[in-house]
Amino acid sequence: MLTKVFIKRRFREGKLKDIFTQLRRIRSSAMKREGYVSGETLVEIDDPKKVMVVSTWQSMEDWLEWKDDETRIEINKELDELLEGPTEYEAYVYSKYYLKLSTDAECP
Repeated sequence: MLTKVFIKRRFREGKLKDIFTQLRRIRSSAMKREGYVSGETLVEIDDPKKVMVVSTWQSMEDWLEWKDDETRIEINKELDELLEGPTEYEAYVYSKYYLKLSTDAECP
């Protein structure tokens, strides 16, 4: 079941070059992983210190395996040094898949 993961970070000022270098390293490694579909990096227009990465995976299991991957963890440690606060993760599935799994008739 296709899974979209939203990774939200707020970085310290003046570190954009380092930040995007590390984000490219993570994406390059992710692209080699089974289950990786796509990714994009977005910068908030009114607050460019806020960056969101959106990645799409074939399944939640594929994402979780990548999230726990040693390479990703090491690169992420370097990113953590540039953060103002904690990284936020949110994972979503498409509603049509969710409806197939759910017994709740009131689902969206």
